[in-house]
Amino acid sequence: MDFDLSKPQKLLKQSARELLARECPPARVRRALEAHDEELWQTIVEQGWTDLLSIGLVELAVVMEEAGRVCMPGPFLPTIFAGAVLQGIGATEELGERKATVAIADEQGVAHFVMEAHVADVIVMVSGRPARQPSGVPPGGNDTVRIIAARDVPPAARIRRTPSMDETRKLCTMSFDGEAPALRGDVSEAVDIATIALCAEMVGGMQWVLDTTVDYAKTRQQFGKPIGSFQAVQHQCADMLLLTESARSATYYAAYERSPLAVSIAKAYCSDAYREVCNKGIQVHGGIGFTWEHDLQFFLKRGKTGAHLYGTAREHRERVAELTGLGTS
Repeated sequence: MDFDLSKPQKLLKQSARELLARECPPARVRRALEAHDEELWQTIVEQGWTDLLSIGLVELAVVMEEAGRVCMPGPFLPTIFAGAVLQGIGATEELGERKATVAIADEQGVAHFVMEAHVADVIVMVSGRPARQPSGVPPGGNDTVRIIAARDVPPAARIRRTPSMDETRKLCTMSFDGEAPALRGDVSEAVDIATIALCAEMVGGMQWVLDTTVDYAKTRQQFGKPIGSFQAVQHQCADMLLLTESARSATYYAAYERSPLAVSIAKAYCSDAYREVCNKGIQVHGGIGFTWEHDLQFFLKRGKTGAHLYGTAREHRERVAELTGLGTS
């Protein structure tokens, strides 16, 4: 089987890379730390990226990889997640140009780690499943989904910003005490779709860290020669390449396969690999990578927070064990 990208997918990848290199430079990422970048969001909408799920999951992964390569800020990922939830439960609601997010509530009706809720136009409130575990409730339509327009959120909902390591993607805590029409459905597939999108974003971030580290190793002089000529540094870069390519293979296989097992394997691997790639990149940079002046710190923080979104590596390994029967006694 040929898992290479098709010609249209390669063209999509190239156009996304060129657009984001132009429209989302590091300086713009830094500005997004202070406030939502509405102009960047409109650029995404004009490209039709918010509707990529209707074209194909591989196409979504292609664009998400390029978004991760520039550490793109904003509500793109949670909007994709919200669209997948609505599509999965057969809702007639269309997001269009609206920003959206998903709030998975606990037994007390409180949702933690809700991405970009403070700027969302639509909030998809889900109850009936654990907020973090990837397996959630068993399939069968046990989730309750409420679609809430931001203007209809009552003051009692208390959308509060939550301090986060990665401030390019704001997190919030939310509770909803009002009434909204409830739909029933299973959102497990939507969680898997969002997880694949996140993994693709992680791959893009790993690729940036790898490329930047290799370029640095070629130019940084020590003892009168580039540090890339030292075997220890070469080994670090080789390990980073192996981790990045393995993560890419696992992610795109999951996008092709769309099975829960493939998704959990990809997320478990990417969560660990992104951390390792950033750690090695910082080591080769001699520590400057995690300083405020260097852009590598954004990718380190994105990888740290991404490792906990949609299930940690440990939770996904437990899911792999369950799906393969290895977790049974």
